[in-house]
Amino acid sequence: MKYSKTEAFVFKLWSREVSGDKISEKELRLLELWEREVIKSLDKEDIQKSKIKVLSDLEPYFVHPINSQVYFRKNRYSVAAVLLLLFSLGGFFTYFFFYKPDVYVAENINRTVKLKDGSLVMLLPGAKLTVEKSFPAETRIVDLQGDAVFKVAKSKVHPFIVKADGFSTRVMGTVFKVMQRGTRKTVELYEGKVAVSSPGTSVAYLTPNQRWTNFGIAHTAAVVIGKKDKRSGKKLFVLMTLTFNDVPFKNIMDILYKNYGISIKYPPEVADKKVTADLTGSSWDENVEALAFITGLEVQKENNTTYILKK
Repeated sequence: MKYSKTEAFVFKLWSREVSGDKISEKELRLLELWEREVIKSLDKEDIQKSKIKVLSDLEPYFVHPINSQVYFRKNRYSVAAVLLLLFSLGGFFTYFFFYKPDVYVAENINRTVKLKDGSLVMLLPGAKLTVEKSFPAETRIVDLQGDAVFKVAKSKVHPFIVKADGFSTRVMGTVFKVMQRGTRKTVELYEGKVAVSSPGTSVAYLTPNQRWTNFGIAHTAAVVIGKKDKRSGKKLFVLMTLTFNDVPFKNIMDILYKNYGISIKYPPEVADKKVTADLTGSSWDENVEALAFITGLEVQKENNTTYILKK
């Protein structure tokens, strides 16, 4: 029942009370159902306190004994209606002002949000930020959907955590960007330090100019560092570490080919084999050798970007 209808219903009962008109059986049944449902969602201690307060305020109106059972019943439901309205409105305003999270959405343009601790969040189009009323607490926690750039106010004792879809970041005070493209998640650090957590992988600690990504594959984590190409002048990201934890071999091959141009031919029977491996940016020869060792295969190198794994 919407608030406007609830209010109209209660005032209708009050008018019945003043005029002396009877309350219909249907209205009585509705009141009984309404009373049971509302009270279910209320805290017992608060109900008792509210009853005592309201009944004590109404006591002067019931000084004389009332012998009529019908009149008592009618007054009972009138009082119940008042109580229910008070409980409903009180609960609504309590939730709205003290418990309902603050939600910020960037529709078609960037939106900058300043949090209570002084942190700034620039939401990119389509992003949504949810901040609990308890923020900032011992741990500053926010929830993010979409992409955003964070400039976190520094604190040595109150970490700032961004919970995203399937991963989270933890900082004390820094500037970083969170990007989410479907299953592909990325964190890029500009200033300070950040710890990135994702299920099935170890915590990654980034320093400025580093980026963490999962390449859109579960239980996968890579850390790359941005470097300027001397010839083109463009910023390139060079692999530092690449971790797989129980990931199908074919998924690893897709990542290497799509992101680094490394083509590896392998026997079909190892495609679904689950692999756990830690690769580095030292050389692709060493990384391919490591994958071959895990799968029990031999490596044949055709050129700098093409390898064949054989039994």
